[in-house]
Amino acid sequence: MNQRLNLSTAALLTVPPLLWAGNAVVGRLVNEMVPPVTLNFLRWALAFVLLLPLAGWVLRRGSSLWLHWRRFAVLGLLGVGCYNALQYLALKTSTPLNVTLVAASSPVWMLGIGALFFGQRISHRQLAGAVLSIAGVLVVLSRGDWQLLTQVRLVPGDLYVLLATAAWAFYSWLLIRPGDPPEIRGNWAAFLMAQVVLGLGWSALFAGGEWATGNTHIEWGWPLAAALAYVAIGPAILAYRCWGVGVARVGPNIAGFFANLTPLFAAVMSAAFLGELPRIYHAAAFILIVGGIVVSSRPR
Repeated sequence: MNQRLNLSTAALLTVPPLLWAGNAVVGRLVNEMVPPVTLNFLRWALAFVLLLPLAGWVLRRGSSLWLHWRRFAVLGLLGVGCYNALQYLALKTSTPLNVTLVAASSPVWMLGIGALFFGQRISHRQLAGAVLSIAGVLVVLSRGDWQLLTQVRLVPGDLYVLLATAAWAFYSWLLIRPGDPPEIRGNWAAFLMAQVVLGLGWSALFAGGEWATGNTHIEWGWPLAAALAYVAIGPAILAYRCWGVGVARVGPNIAGFFANLTPLFAAVMSAAFLGELPRIYHAAAFILIVGGIVVSSRPR
């Protein structure tokens, strides 16, 4: 695995946080139209349909998917069944400020889980990069006023974001484990389909539990249809494709720092939708976040 970060890989790893930022905005907009866990199931069901023409052969009885079903069931649980379901659930029960603040711990989770479970050593540069990157996120969250952070109060919804971040860190590390069948690993659509087909089972199970609790409904219409199209094509298929390639090239430790671009993109999108012009603290945050990526990815 090449640990050097080049321009093309940086561009690949920038696409997912851009799409994820839009995913958070869309998830917030439709939280009254569809239950959060059901939204996650619907997005992946649509992604499954879109992937069928590209990788439908993975579902055949003789496919090596079924020989390695345990691994893909775990990847499907973490990446398809849990990650976005927990994020959508958090957007339902927590404030955007708290959700983004807790999600900013992604680089720390990547480093910690890599060291504890995958035998990875943490370098001084990676620690310094984590500090710089998280500082940039805090600048965005505080809007340049550090006193604003003292007003944050954790609520149960923040736990969902924390669990989602931990699940994503485990998922990212498992992506680079060897042993996948070449015919699946070498085809991005097949590799994603292998996760989606088993992940849909987890998503359906969780959505069924959500409906069993009662007080659930879906408001079908063009707004929800457009939202589902976006979250299935963008944050699901395109983001997972780019993230998988980027992680394979530079590893989860370096890739994890790019996740901190999400709140920066979210701030820019919010400014665009609300008609607010970018401010100086946006530029300062961008410098800190990119600085963290550069410092952490430099060779020894």
